[in-house]
Amino acid sequence: MTAPDVLQPSSPEEAVSLFEAGVTVIGGGTIVVPELTSGRLRPERAMLLTGAGLAGITRDGSRVTIGATTPVSELESLSAPIGPCAANVADSEIRAQGTVGGNLCAGEGPEAPRGDLQGAFLAVGATVRSAGAGGETTEPLEDFMPHRKDRLLLDVSYEEPAAGGFAPLTRPHTHDYTALAVSAARGEDGTVRLAVSGVAGHAIRLPSAEAKASDPAAAADAAVTDATFADDALASAWYRKRILPVLVRRALTQLEEA
Repeated sequence: MTAPDVLQPSSPEEAVSLFEAGVTVIGGGTIVVPELTSGRLRPERAMLLTGAGLAGITRDGSRVTIGATTPVSELESLSAPIGPCAANVADSEIRAQGTVGGNLCAGEGPEAPRGDLQGAFLAVGATVRSAGAGGETTEPLEDFMPHRKDRLLLDVSYEEPAAGGFAPLTRPHTHDYTALAVSAARGEDGTVRLAVSGVAGHAIRLPSAEAKASDPAAAADAAVTDATFADDALASAWYRKRILPVLVRRALTQLEEA
């Protein structure tokens, strides 16, 4: 295997100027480095973002902005669903090394789901600032997700919700992986958003369940119509379909208690 050319930008502007199609972006390396080691990923060019100045959490009133290379561990103190979701990602070593941008842009794993934070940020209505073909754009995370592999994520921002909930599927055999998780958020206007990670593909919103959020039982039943499930080493599609309503009820109950 030929070693790739490694680009090491020292500023956000330099990172944007160096980014182009075909460049493999490395944040914390918790996903990319094992892929390189196994030979599943063989890029010609790689860009290491460690020194690009894209880390940090800032606040402007109720607006929270998180840089792409911020370690996942730094999100643990944030309010639900973001904080509890971050605390549920893998183990402490991975959370200290892995980055927000890497987690949000993670592709589907060969044996287990990736991108735990996607659901939590979808639930709070996050927007993403990214660069790529056509220049710099800011768009809702749900619009960014389908083409995330073609964009350089710079930061993600959201309005802190009035209340939040996070309900993961935890079983001993899954170790530190998240097989399925539901995130919920209620805005200041009373609007409830629900999202699930661990389904087939990237995390998604649950619009049918959101429409019935005032009735947790009805919302739970409706949630399965929004998602497509897959088998992997952690759980079967059948099991995930059975468990999703349970997690929706738990997340909505947390909103009510909050």
